[in-house]
Amino acid sequence: FRNAQKRLAGVKEMGFDVLYLPPVHPIGVQFRKGPNNTLTPGPNDPGVPWAIGGKDGGHDTINPVLGTMQDFEDFVKAAAKLDIEIAMDFALQASPDHPWVKSNPKWFSHRPDGSIAYAENPPKKYQDIYPINFDQDYQGILNESLRILRLWISKGVKIFRVDNPHTKPVHFWQDVMAIIYKEHPEVVFLAEAFTKPAMMHALGKAGFQQSYTYFTWRTSKEELINYGNEVAHRTSAFFRPNFWVNTPDILPYHLQSGNPAMFALRAVLASTLTPSWGMYAGYELYESKPLAEGKEEYWDSEKYQIKNRDWESAAKKGLTLAPFISQLNKIRKENIALQRLRNLQFHHTESGAIIAYSKREGENLILVVVNLDPTYAQETTVHWNMQALGINQDSFKVTDLLDGTVHHWSAHTFIRLQPSRPVGKVAHIVKVELK
Repeated sequence: FRNAQKRLAGVKEMGFDVLYLPPVHPIGVQFRKGPNNTLTPGPNDPGVPWAIGGKDGGHDTINPVLGTMQDFEDFVKAAAKLDIEIAMDFALQASPDHPWVKSNPKWFSHRPDGSIAYAENPPKKYQDIYPINFDQDYQGILNESLRILRLWISKGVKIFRVDNPHTKPVHFWQDVMAIIYKEHPEVVFLAEAFTKPAMMHALGKAGFQQSYTYFTWRTSKEELINYGNEVAHRTSAFFRPNFWVNTPDILPYHLQSGNPAMFALRAVLASTLTPSWGMYAGYELYESKPLAEGKEEYWDSEKYQIKNRDWESAAKKGLTLAPFISQLNKIRKENIALQRLRNLQFHHTESGAIIAYSKREGENLILVVVNLDPTYAQETTVHWNMQALGINQDSFKVTDLLDGTVHHWSAHTFIRLQPSRPVGKVAHIVKVELK
């Protein structure tokens, strides 16, 4: 935590309001995983943070390798001074070494031979993790979950990224959140549930204020328009989307080329289509090596090992997207239209490689045009729906918030975007001067 505290200024500089931490609890030793999910860890391999629980404690304890509880509290306070909130991972599961395994064995599913069944998500196997069975002691599990959440709330944590909530009963989350909301209405729960739409929507209706989404895999113009309209207009009453460009264990295929322009354009889309977006550390450094061909997982993933990154050298060499991300977040904070969900309006373009959309809130009108091709220049005419924009004149003055240039656009605007390295011009984000 003391070393990580040094990175808080970099997070602030990029303009993020929330820093998410994977589980910070003791990690089990039995069936511990090694680098890249091997079953033969070395003596110094840390194990998977989601394999929670060991001789030092469980969900209410800090992993001593990371520091002390005081170090954690100091970290949260240091972040708060920079107006950064800490989001904690709440993974309701246990390693074979978790204290619950001995104290509450009925919280787990047992095989006929008496052994506890580990977690599986075929073809993935998680030998180091025991899932929770709610059938034998529902109230006991609820009480323990509330105790844990109250503890971390008392330490200054107000945001919880709930790991795999779809593998637990929906009514359990209803019970948890109803109680916590009464005590702490400021607390936010984010559902990390990559599953079928019906279940994702059910979790939203159960009370989760934010949800992971399918944005990570929506890449074509048609897919983005359909999904944007879905989350902005069809499900917004109960499903609040958070667009993630990557996650700790998901390296989508379109990032595996390492093309900086792809990283840039995906950041533009995520940060302007919805009010909430996120990225996992390493995205700004264009990390893109997959575990193997055809795999959407990182090589040398931080799930299984410690990774040291050299942000300073990357910045000196210009091999970082951080300045561009800072610019995007600054634009978001200065334009209230980008802080709203239901005002998303797509506009027709004559190219399948260029997408255009608008957002308006009062007198704040933002137009976004993105080249979805990270390799080649693309050009098209954008046909703006002037009635939807609320503009009565044939032409209008805009300022590009990415480079400060001023243009005069019309209802039918010719656009050319060249995604030259390292980032180039992958998009226009313009503010309309309304008279």
